[in-house]
Amino acid sequence: MDERAALALLADDLPAAGDDAAVVGDQVLTTDMLHETTDFPAGTTRYTAGWRSVGASLSDVAAMGAEATAAVAVYAAPTFDPDELRAFVRGARDVCAYVEAEYVGGDLDDHDEFTVATTALGRTTDPVRRSDAQPGDALCVTGTLGRSGAAIRLFERGDTEWANELFRFTPRVVPGLAISSAATAMIDSSDGLARSLHQLSDSSDCGFAVETPLPIDDAVDDVADDPADRHELGVFFGEDFELVFTAPEESLPGLRDVCDVPISRIGTVTEGEEVTLDGVALPDRGYTHGEA
Repeated sequence: MDERAALALLADDLPAAGDDAAVVGDQVLTTDMLHETTDFPAGTTRYTAGWRSVGASLSDVAAMGAEATAAVAVYAAPTFDPDELRAFVRGARDVCAYVEAEYVGGDLDDHDEFTVATTALGRTTDPVRRSDAQPGDALCVTGTLGRSGAAIRLFERGDTEWANELFRFTPRVVPGLAISSAATAMIDSSDGLARSLHQLSDSSDCGFAVETPLPIDDAVDDVADDPADRHELGVFFGEDFELVFTAPEESLPGLRDVCDVPISRIGTVTEGEEVTLDGVALPDRGYTHGEA
């Protein structure tokens, strides 16, 4: 049973787990686990691991349109190297500071594989769900796609300095707050654009007509083998942590004015449940947690 099947199995027992974060009163709460084998390629620094691990949970807060308030992490490793541990905490603190949240600690544990579990808290009185996209809404994405896929290729090629830089993505907390004023549905792209759209489709009982060109990161052009490979990294690879959202068409100029990152309109919400790219069915495929 993979992660998606497990989540489906538990859906009736855990109704609060249907969005990027659970809503508890005026707070949102989310947790993530990352492993060295599946999430931190050889050459990933502990600073980058701290930034990326905590950033993944902060991204879930962003997808709810919430203000990030605090984060904690569990750091587990075979040994506690002092320099690595300090570097991890610096990364965790720096990514929190970037979005004006506070890193407040966590726990240490022995483990045969470097493993991190993170939890982030946020605050909002009007969370953005995945379930309210309306036919006719514009479909948009922040930033660029394929950044993490490009980083993986660079790690494989030994260009670890650039790879680490790309791996330290910016959680879109500030844009998420701005977008929340108009967004009808929102998700982060941790599972890839294609899978994120299918998740939104399932939650909102709608379809999407996506059109090229898509905002593919420039780094993808430097590492992709051919146009098909570029498409794969940008659309299916995932782990980019951009915000994918729907909003009324007329709201886009105002959102672009108040957001500190580019917003690209990539399609339209449609009736039915079909997700297409340039008129062709877009497969429900993307990043699967727990797979190397």
